Amino acid sequence: MTGGVNAGDTVVLAYSGGLDTSIIIPWLKETYDVRVVAFCADLGQGEDLAAVRQKAMNSGAAEVVIRDLRQEFLRDFAFPMMAAGAVYEGVYLLGTSIARPLIAQHLVAVAREKGARAISHGATGKGNDQVRFELGVMALAPDLKVIAPWREWTITGRLEAMEYAAQHHIAVAATKASPYSRDQNLWHVSHEGGVLEDPSAPTPEDVYTWTTDPVKAPDAPERIQLAFDQGMPVAVNGQAMDPVTLMETVNARGAAHGVGRVTMVENRLVGMKSRGVYETPGGTILYAARAALDSLVLDRETLAFKEAAALRLARLIYDGWWFSALREALMAFFAETNRTATGEVTLVLYKGSVYADQVTSPYSLYSQDLATFDGGQYDHKDAQGFIRLFGLPLAVRHSLVAGESANHV
Repeated sequence: MTGGVNAGDTVVLAYSGGLDTSIIIPWLKETYDVRVVAFCADLGQGEDLAAVRQKAMNSGAAEVVIRDLRQEFLRDFAFPMMAAGAVYEGVYLLGTSIARPLIAQHLVAVAREKGARAISHGATGKGNDQVRFELGVMALAPDLKVIAPWREWTITGRLEAMEYAAQHHIAVAATKASPYSRDQNLWHVSHEGGVLEDPSAPTPEDVYTWTTDPVKAPDAPERIQLAFDQGMPVAVNGQAMDPVTLMETVNARGAAHGVGRVTMVENRLVGMKSRGVYETPGGTILYAARAALDSLVLDRETLAFKEAAALRLARLIYDGWWFSALREALMAFFAETNRTATGEVTLVLYKGSVYADQVTSPYSLYSQDLATFDGGQYDHKDAQGFIRLFGLPLAVRHSLVAGESANHV
């Protein structure tokens, strides 16, 4: 996947405008003597993309391609992941992971359009993203070469990268005082590096860039209603919205109440543990809403299987196996469970927490007549025979342990 690039060839770089990708442009030109096309995916990271374009050109890019992928990101990647309930290691809502296959898909498309022989990325040799980008390329265009500077150059860390940027007159946001590596899109923002690399150290408040400190959040709770149609969120408080508008709306409400903050030590795919801080305000709200809706419309066995399948899907997404047969097969199962996932969920947001308070659906499996404590059609006498049969294996085992005959059960 590496090598085979000649002077004058075109290389398409997955470009964010951050520290790593900014210094890669001059490095590629100096090392390989190639023409660099910078590709930037607009996933709602909130940056001035005109400034990003100019920065790439100032850094030596021959051309800059920027694509608005926000609707596609939510519609085809983040929302289906959420509807499946995929969560990595019980905490991480996969905001960075789920963006990578989409970026890889368009990175390949731009490479084809520009006649490039190779693609490049700024993922480190220690991280998961190198795997995610390169597996995407292998799945879609295995003939393309991959140049991963962090596996080639002599730069050993972010401080040296800052020095390289200064030597090449490239302005970067990272400083020695704030060396955090961040990734942001419509779904989340992640923070790594600096003091966060010490799991025993508390998370400094200046790390957070999006959500309000829960202590300083409003003293009054806020109720918010989400509507779903076959698993996908379609309205907030009765107002229909496109995916981007809806996501921006729930993000704003969640961030205001300090919802979605997570500090975790996770197991990276490459074999080490790492500590990350994540802010996922709107995603946390959507996951809570879907869990409440599923509890109403899915039977016990289907829900249990879905939860197990969601764990496997989370691993596939985290490990970069989006373009795999297993992921496609699992998504077919989740699509089937989504057929009845239509309804409204009212949630309460308060000082960093979110919980579902009301849920309705035309496909509800809940029978108040059966569940009520006041009368109804349920015959309590039926429980006696059920308990007798359900517990029979326990009674038989007791007889075996006690040395009695099972005939006495």
